[in-house]
Parts: sequence; C-alpha cells; structure tokens
Amino acid sequence: MAFQNEYLSRAEDIADQVLRHGKYVLPTIARLCLISTFLEDGIRMWVQWSEQREYMDMSWGCGKFLATIFVLVNLIGQIGGCIMVIGRLRVPIACGLLFFIVVLQTFAYSILWDLQFLFRNLALIGALLLVLAESREEGRSLFAGVPSLGDNRPKNYLQLTGRVLLAFMFVTLLRFEISFMQIFQDILGSILMVLVTVGYKTKLSALILVLLLSLLNFYHNAWWNIPAYKPLRDFLKYDFFQTLSVIGGLLMIVYLGPGGVSMDEHKKKCGQIMACK
Repeated sequence: MAFQNEYLSRAEDIADQVLRHGKYVLPTIARLCLISTFLEDGIRMWVQWSEQREYMDMSWGCGKFLATIFVLVNLIGQIGGCIMVIGRLRVPIACGLLFFIVVLQTFAYSILWDLQFLFRNLALIGALLLVLAESREEGRSLFAGVPSLGDNRPKNYLQLTGRVLLAFMFVTLLRFEISFMQIFQDILGSILMVLVTVGYKTKLSALILVLLLSLLNFYHNAWWNIPAYKPLRDFLKYDFFQTLSVIGGLLMIVYLGPGGVSMDEHKKKCGQIMACK
C-alpha cells in the first residue's frame, strides 16, 4: 500500500509539473482541440455545399430553400462559434450557439436513434460545458481580491456535468474483442473514466486519458491514409475530430481541476477540517 501511494504521489507530481509549465498555453490548446470538430464540419459545409444541401433535401424532402438554410446555419453557426471561443468573445453565447448546432444535427441526421453517434454528441456537449466553466473562472479572476460570498456553485455543477458527459465518449471506444491488449485497453480506459467522472485523482486520470485517447485516435482514425475518393475517409475524419474535441474537454479538466462537486474536493475539505482540529 505504501509503495502504491508513493507511485501515485510521483505520478501526481509529474501531472502538476505538466500543468505548471503549460498553464499559459494549456487553455488555448484545449480550446483548439475542442472546437476542431465544429471547425472541420463548418469547412465541410462550405466545400461540400451542393452535396450537403442535396442530402438534406433527399433525406427530409424539405425542398431546396430549407435545405440551403440548414447548411447556411451550420456553416455560419459553427465557424462563428469557433472564432468566438478561440477569441474569448462572448463565450456563453458561443457555447450556446455550438450547443444548438449539436442538437440540430442530432435530429437532422437522425443521430438520436444511433447510440454511438448520440453518445459522442453528448460528450461534445460535456466539452462545451467545460469551456463555459473556464469562462466563469476567468470572470472571477477579474475581481481578484474581492471577498466571495461562497463557492461558485454554477461553475462546480458545469464541471460535474461536463465530466459525466465526457464519459460517453469512451463508451463508444469500447471494443469487445478477445485479445489481451483490447481487454487491457477497455479495463484501463473504463477505470480512468470512472475516476474522472467521480473526480478522484482527477488531473492525473484526465492526463493519462488524454494520452490514451490521442494514441487510439491516431491509430484507428488515420483518415489521411485513405484516398480522397473513398467514403471511409470522411467517416474516419469525422471520428478523428470528434475524438480530438473530447481530448480538448479532458485538457480543460486537467487545467481547471475537478471542481467543488468531486471526491478530490471532499478529501481536501476533510483534510482542512482535521488540520484545524
């Protein structure tokens, strides 16, 4: 037990060092990763304007006008929302806009009935909630030194909900194959995701998950190796950037921490109470 605690302490020290050295660039990297799927899809709407419009018209029989409006809303909403998030301009409005796009596409593409795509969209919403939580943190820092009237409960609940929704992404990556590496990967990833969800050893668990998801993403979704004329290229590209967005959400957790509603925070408060006694 003492050996395990020492090993965990060393690993947490490494995670703290990563955060300390990257605290100025980590939020920007997290935001870039997070908005990547929206940016890629917005550009796709521009490049494949005719194809996207015809697909919507054929799928719903809504006519050219409504199909054009749908593509235009997706294009402007996603690219505009991405610019606002990166520029830290009206972040709550930007997140609301991107949230609307996620919900719109969920119904428009009948994702509601496909559990894999639905879970990934839920994970995207979780990542957006973490961006909202970070914007609330920045808002408080503007008034540094001003006495607070208690903890920032909306921010804490945003972080909790964001952590829970991010877990849905890993559910879609579970593969029930009879091989040692796959079983090990599923068990390790599941344990780490549970730790992130409940907020225990959160920064360390999230950082390891970032590394694991990055490796899996580049291995399974290498869309650049597929010729442009094959439909598989677009599917892999979609998966790649969606996974990258969830990685951005996990990086937000590494940067922000678990928040007030977590086992780490509860443990910290218990330690403070014991120290006062």
